[in-house]
This record gives sequence, C-alpha cells and structure tokens, in this order.
Amino acid sequence: MSKSSKARSALSVLVDDPQGRSLGLALPSGVLIDRPGRRGWWREPEPLLWVSDEAVGVGALAAHRTPALAAAGLQAVLFQGRRGLERWWQEGEFLPERMSDPDDHHVEPVLREFWSRVVPDPEEGEGEDGDALIAPFGRDWPGLAEDGPDGSDGSDDPDALACELADALIASGFLPSPRLALVPAGRGADVLTAVGWGGPTNFENDTALISTVLRSWEDRFGARVVALGFDELHVSVAAPPRTTAHALPVAAEHFAFSPDNIWQGSGSIRAYADEAVTGSNHWGFWWD
Repeated sequence: MSKSSKARSALSVLVDDPQGRSLGLALPSGVLIDRPGRRGWWREPEPLLWVSDEAVGVGALAAHRTPALAAAGLQAVLFQGRRGLERWWQEGEFLPERMSDPDDHHVEPVLREFWSRVVPDPEEGEGEDGDALIAPFGRDWPGLAEDGPDGSDGSDDPDALACELADALIASGFLPSPRLALVPAGRGADVLTAVGWGGPTNFENDTALISTVLRSWEDRFGARVVALGFDELHVSVAAPPRTTAHALPVAAEHFAFSPDNIWQGSGSIRAYADEAVTGSNHWGFWWD
C-alpha cells in the first residue's frame, strides 16, 4: 500500500470510528471533507481531511500530534477562521488536483524565482527606496541562509515546541477559535499541498512551491507548521537565527516567500530581521 493510500485509509477509518480510537486518539466531534471533483455511482467519495466541529483549546494540538497518527500518515494542525470566513475550509477553497509535487522542486531555484518577482526594479521608479527596502542585499538573489544553530533554546524537540507555540497562540487570543484538522501528509510542510490550500494564490498558485520552502525550513531551522488561516500561515521555529548577521539572509528568504510581511509590515528587510526573525520561535506569513 502506498503512503497516500495508507493516509486515505486512516481518514476513512473515521467514518466508523469517529473518535479515532483505533489510531490511539480521542477526537472531538468533527467532519470529513471530501476531495473535490466529479462524483458518480461508480466512485465513492474520497476524504481529503478531517476538521473538528468546534473550536479547540490549549493542549489540543499536543494531544493529537502522536506517533500513532504520524505512523498512519496523518498530520495534526490548526485551522483558524477569519471574520466573514469563519469556516473557509468548508467553502470549496481546496484545489489539491491543481498542485504539483514538492518532490519535483528544489528550494534554491524556487526562492530565486520568488526573489526575482518581488525585488524592486529601478526601471519602474523603485530606486533609492527600493535599495533601502532590500539592503544590505542587491537585486541579485543572495542565496540560502545558513542552518539554524544547534540547541538554540535548549529544545531538542521541534514538535514539542510547535505544541507549546500553539498553546501560547490560543491562550493569548492570537488564534481565538482554532479548529483541529487532520491531513494526510508525510510531513507537516506538505499539509498545504496535500489539501490544495489556496492561501498564497495572489502570489503563487502552486502551493507545492510553498511546501518546498517549508521543507527546507524544517530541515534547517526546526520549523513546524502550526496553523493555517484563509491566507495566513503560522510556523514554530526551534532553531531561529540568534544574530543579526544570520537573520538578514533568513529575512531575505521570508521576503521572497511572503513579500507582504515587509511591504505591509516592517518596511525593510533589515527592520524585519530585527523585529520578526532574530531569536523568534514564531514565524507568521500572510498573502494579501
């Protein structure tokens, strides 16, 4: 049985086992959302993901990010609604068939292409202001940042840190009404592609490219996907840069990945590196 078939079977188990006890879980009430596409008498609906009916609280992510769930090929994440789109996951927003496979991409060419799209162009009147925005870098892609430091905050478990961040975001009200979601994917970075999430659509239609970058951040910085919104992404980071010199090229990657973080946020890569990257265990992204 292939990994994807195994994961689909694990979701199908929830039809007759809605609390997931056979998977070592005690799920709240929830609903299976079917994969979009044509239906007919010859084809059974295929579940795409499971989402809890009601908001979950502190401890929910930790309770469901278990070895048994991972062995079944499922990833637990949080979904957060937004005003006017409280249940965006039930509004036909997922388009998994349109996405390519993250295995077909490599992080540096992806980020180099993203950088070329967003770096200011002097020929379009983006001169000194544009130079200040991307300083200390020029228009050429600066290359990948170095890996994060080992044991940066005394934590050797990025998954435990992800659950701690989830609890902090819920307790603070940053995620006021998150739902628990179970998604068939081999790793957290691939959740976005597996469901066909369209959050970055105004920037990039193929979410597999977003997953490619997240895979690299998982490997280099101990990053873990914690929560998805309609157009937002929240990631925990076990090994963030500890110095400005290290944070600057990471900030350049963030600018290429999600330019609104700087265009509509800090205003420059240098300011963003200080405010949102150096020593930060929470990286948040949005696409307007």
